[in-house]
Amino acid sequence: MAAVTFCVAAPETERLDRFVADQLALSRTVAARLIAAKRVTRDGVPLRASARLERGAVVTVELPAEDPPRTYAPAHRQLSFVYEDEHLAVLDKPPGLVVHPGPGHWDDTLVNVLVGRGTALSQGSAAGRPGIVHRLDRDTSGLLLVAKTDSAHRRLARLIEQRKVERVYAALAWGHFANSPVDIEAPITRHPKDRKRMTVLAGGRHAVTHAAVVARFAQTDLLRLTLGTGRTHQVRVHLAHVGHPVVGDPEYALGGSRRVTPSERRPAEQLEALAPRQLLHAARLAFDHPISGVRVTLRSEWPADLAPALACAAGDATLLAQRNPLQYLGFFASDE
Repeated sequence: MAAVTFCVAAPETERLDRFVADQLALSRTVAARLIAAKRVTRDGVPLRASARLERGAVVTVELPAEDPPRTYAPAHRQLSFVYEDEHLAVLDKPPGLVVHPGPGHWDDTLVNVLVGRGTALSQGSAAGRPGIVHRLDRDTSGLLLVAKTDSAHRRLARLIEQRKVERVYAALAWGHFANSPVDIEAPITRHPKDRKRMTVLAGGRHAVTHAAVVARFAQTDLLRLTLGTGRTHQVRVHLAHVGHPVVGDPEYALGGSRRVTPSERRPAEQLEALAPRQLLHAARLAFDHPISGVRVTLRSEWPADLAPALACAAGDATLLAQRNPLQYLGFFASDE
């Protein structure tokens, strides 16, 4: 176990967990774990996460020894990268691909494919998740950020924690929002009866999604959704919570087309039949490069497998011929 000792130079620090995270380029979660494990001390006395230190205080942080890196079985699958350098990569994740190994998916995940490609990956902030800075659900497509070095990973995790990584989704949702834009703020936690699902429940983790209607169709809205936080299944759970679930969502659809007025149900059923998965796509990613500081802004257009459903919802067959349907519908207009 290695120990790091430093002396406070500022008149007073912010909370200890934030201060340690900043000083050692750690995520706040990792810093909090070190404090909870009594590995952050002053004069041999463990400190609390809420502690604030004055100028001259000497703090010691005991860092756990690094475990030997795990090995991952290589897998092979075609991936599309929209940005890559020696520090990080951004890929356009296809649907059906689990991001990291876990029960039922030990050797067929994105991590395994990256290993098979020979991509360098950071050790990661959690066991079994090398390089993974944030996640997308298996059947959600779009832009995903991967860290190649530990330094880039720590800084990217910090940027996400500070809400400085812009993650924007496109979704087709049932029904129509009465107001736009709107902030959906509701705590999210594991469903008490189904641990594979998430739900809105008092006492859950704070979660915010910023929603705006891009286009209004007969039974649906095309939405632009910006993450204020990044909880598991956040967009899907929040939209279901406000009564506008994502079209094609197998977990949170709340009845899907059956929710539509009987007189409008047949076209709704036709739309639902064209949805091979949830109509949710990570369409925009913007952040300051963790090493150079240069702004990186990336876009991903609506995927081909969801194009028939979008055209059906819009009642516009010409969308099938559009190379850039999101741009055509004005999804990226606020970025220009």
